[in-house]
Amino acid sequence: MTMPTPQCPWRMQVHHIQQETPDVWTLSLLCHDYYPYRAGQYALVSIRNSADTLRAYTISSTPGVSEYITLTVRRIDDGAGSQWLTREVKRGDYLWLSDAQGEFTCDNEPNDKLLLLAAGCGVTPIMSMRRWLAHYRPHADVQVIFNVRSPDDVIFADEWRDYPVTLVAENNATAGFASGRLSRELLNQVPELAARTVMTCGPAPYMDWVESEVKALGVTRFFKEKFFTPLAEAATSGLKFSKLSPMKTFYAPVGSTLLDALESNKMPVNAACRAGVCGCCKTQVVSGEYTVSSTMTLTEQEIADGFVLACSCHPQGDLVLA
Repeated sequence: MTMPTPQCPWRMQVHHIQQETPDVWTLSLLCHDYYPYRAGQYALVSIRNSADTLRAYTISSTPGVSEYITLTVRRIDDGAGSQWLTREVKRGDYLWLSDAQGEFTCDNEPNDKLLLLAAGCGVTPIMSMRRWLAHYRPHADVQVIFNVRSPDDVIFADEWRDYPVTLVAENNATAGFASGRLSRELLNQVPELAARTVMTCGPAPYMDWVESEVKALGVTRFFKEKFFTPLAEAATSGLKFSKLSPMKTFYAPVGSTLLDALESNKMPVNAACRAGVCGCCKTQVVSGEYTVSSTMTLTEQEIADGFVLACSCHPQGDLVLA
């Protein structure tokens, strides 16, 4: 079996699949080689083993601790990747993964006092790091607050019994759950909050709220997973983009990347790594001024023909797109 794309050289076999919640599954993979990764990192997965569709998923297992490489995936209604991984992939099938990527990891964090904050599927890197800390830094003082929609939505429910955790349910909170959302009141109950390193993952509005609250409460070491990109509202002024095929004009605020502009206007674009590595968001610019921060995966000829990676393209003025 030849690899579908140079970005995904690691072939792994599905050993088993476990349903975590009504809409989340964990796929446990066997890698027959040593696969280097750090707790909290993610990998690109070749969807349907094709070179055209790559999707990024956090590696929810923990290096040196977990028996398998695991991906924990929420099924999204129109998600090309999640539908395939949770409905069609079965035990024995092969998946192709990229090298592990991302800087959201705790293994180089000098502080032994940590607060890990997760909402929904954002718990995947948090659990990876929680296991890592328990195994490699058992003396660390680690607090966790995990926000879910309802008590049925706790991912890794059995495993949380091994660690001190505050579970917060927005709806139908039962015994063992705080009711509502993460609040300043809950944060204030964390001992020595200002002395802790805070790491958070979840929907972008949740992470933004967490950042402003913990900084207001004196936290100076703060890290968030930058993997999920907030979808901004479409703009009505600023940079102007003219798409030739199909014909469409749209706008984005000055300072946006080309990917921001395309996504906020619901223009079709594939984006996986969002870091100028995977090549999924290749787009052709016909005219206009722009700078680029990455050209990985693009050939000299493609660059000469105006192809850019949308996530790494910084428009300096109005652009015309093919």
